[in-house]
Amino acid sequence: ETNHGITVAVARDHGYTGAMKELTQEQASEIYITSYIEKPNYVEIISLSPAVGQKLVDAGVNVGTTRSSRWFQTALNSLSRGGVDYPNVTVDGRIGTGTITSYKGLQKKRGRVKACELVIKLMDAQQATHYMSLTKMSDFTPGWVQHRIGNVDLKKCSQYQ
Repeated sequence: ETNHGITVAVARDHGYTGAMKELTQEQASEIYITSYIEKPNYVEIISLSPAVGQKLVDAGVNVGTTRSSRWFQTALNSLSRGGVDYPNVTVDGRIGTGTITSYKGLQKKRGRVKACELVIKLMDAQQATHYMSLTKMSDFTPGWVQHRIGNVDLKKCSQYQ
């Protein structure tokens, strides 16, 4: 069961005990903010780049925030030129000061817009690879690719600059 994109398991984890059809948009929004923005520490990334934040949150809702955080960290390491441009980070799925500092380093090296575009492209690539690996769930692959890959318009990278 799902309502407003919240599964029954996630709703129960947040203390919701009612029927899923009665979960309000406000309750769902609180769950999204808590589980998919605050808990994985995406708040500062959102403030640095709303588009990258959108990609992190969207992917986190779909595949889990640990996986989306690892994709972000892997993208950062792939763009650092072996740690020459900014320090590589440990790919542990936890967004902390090291990851945030490295993203700021990428922004400084490539500019805010280009840093955003590059990270989103590499996260999309990793997400697509992940979907292709899910052979037991292949019925969902076309929909996931259609709706989750390229779903953050790169033009958003130039907004809020």
